[in-house]
Amino acid sequence: MNSAISQNGNPIIELRDLCKSYWAGNMEIPILKSINMKVFPGEFLAIMGPSGSGKSTLMNMIGCLDRPTCGQVVLMGQDINTISDTELAQLRGLEIGFVFQNFNLVPRLSAAQNILLPTYANTKNGTEPAKRANELIKLVGLEDRRNNRPSELSGGQQQRVAIARALINDPSIILADEPTGNLDSKTGLEVMEMFKDLNAKGRTIIMITHDDNIASYADRVVYLKDGVLNN
Repeated sequence: MNSAISQNGNPIIELRDLCKSYWAGNMEIPILKSINMKVFPGEFLAIMGPSGSGKSTLMNMIGCLDRPTCGQVVLMGQDINTISDTELAQLRGLEIGFVFQNFNLVPRLSAAQNILLPTYANTKNGTEPAKRANELIKLVGLEDRRNNRPSELSGGQQQRVAIARALINDPSIILADEPTGNLDSKTGLEVMEMFKDLNAKGRTIIMITHDDNIASYADRVVYLKDGVLNN
């Protein structure tokens, strides 16, 4: 772990005896089983595990996209079970940025418009979305592609747009689900250098990956198998 990261303070995310099940008719299917984990501000955490181990479900829990069947998800000191769906959506929209394997860009929108999307629902006080989007387009090196639609961009360029979109509300946490999965090796490493730089500037990053080389960028790696977490 990065020596600059202290585990003596309060975690930015804490999972307490977390479990998640889904139902198929009358049959309960447990996906996550009594997971306990703390993530501290400024940490770069990688989550690894085989297909079907529950990684995506765990990411949904961490990202407050779903509520636990039992146990607690505490985000920035707030137990998500104690707040309304509206309050949860606002907390998630302002404090968590998402980066996906498939980019999830809106095809009919330009790069700049895609970056601005999260601001339509939530913005932090004092934020000027258009100004912030311009800064981020420059940050990810796509100033000359701002008006291009996703179909006019390479995979690496689309992922850069997705990273800029994740940063538009200046979130405390970036969640990345296989962010290099659809990229060639060279482009994947370029994207990881971007994540490394963001983390060096204090951003907390939690990433799912199946690739040991990609996981090596993280300060800490945890393993999930059959819904059980091994720290």
